[in-house]
Amino acid sequence: MNKQKKFLIVTCIIIVVLIVICIVLPQNQKEDSKNLLGINYDIEGNETSLKYDVSNPVVAMYIENYGSIVIELYPQIAPNTVNNFISLVKSGFYDNNNFHRLMPDFVLQGGDPTGTGTGGPGYTIKGEFINNGFDNYLSHEKNVVSMARSGNDPDSAGSQFFICLDDAKYLDGDYAAFGRVIDGFNNLERIEKTENVVDTDTGKLRNNIVIKKAVIDLKGNEYPDVERIK
Repeated sequence: MNKQKKFLIVTCIIIVVLIVICIVLPQNQKEDSKNLLGINYDIEGNETSLKYDVSNPVVAMYIENYGSIVIELYPQIAPNTVNNFISLVKSGFYDNNNFHRLMPDFVLQGGDPTGTGTGGPGYTIKGEFINNGFDNYLSHEKNVVSMARSGNDPDSAGSQFFICLDDAKYLDGDYAAFGRVIDGFNNLERIEKTENVVDTDTGKLRNNIVIKKAVIDLKGNEYPDVERIK
């Protein structure tokens, strides 16, 4: 084969590769945009305006490789728990944080900066749930968001939270439910079906799932500082 033919073949291969890139890349960009639910995370800081027509504060989280989930917070149900979550989001605490635990048909848990399930923000808050003397009536139904804590300490919650992937009403009264996923359900389902759990007893993941950024829309309201225990 002479040099001219080799050159033509290489040129044709390069052209084909460029055509494929031009076709696939826009499709991937459209898919990424769809999974992000039209939310712009490329902003300075963590406060923004979100499209959801509710009066409660709304948090959006960009989960790497999956897209957005959107959580409505309920300050009327668990006020200090919500104040804590708002404070953490506004400070950027959840940016480049992670989900470290997945138990299909039960929970997806995250918010630990160490990624081990033992870390937190350096303080704890009072558990706002019935068996800790607080009238929290939000049931742990599918898509409800609640605070994780140490099993033997009702006031040990800090930054770790979990999302119910199915009804888990037996948790009612023992954990501080404070919000609900209102958009991005398909992205949650893809996580549940895709991620590799290496220990079914604990829900430990082979690879933690990165929360690239969290943003919040306070809907024009102000919320007090979180009351910390220690």
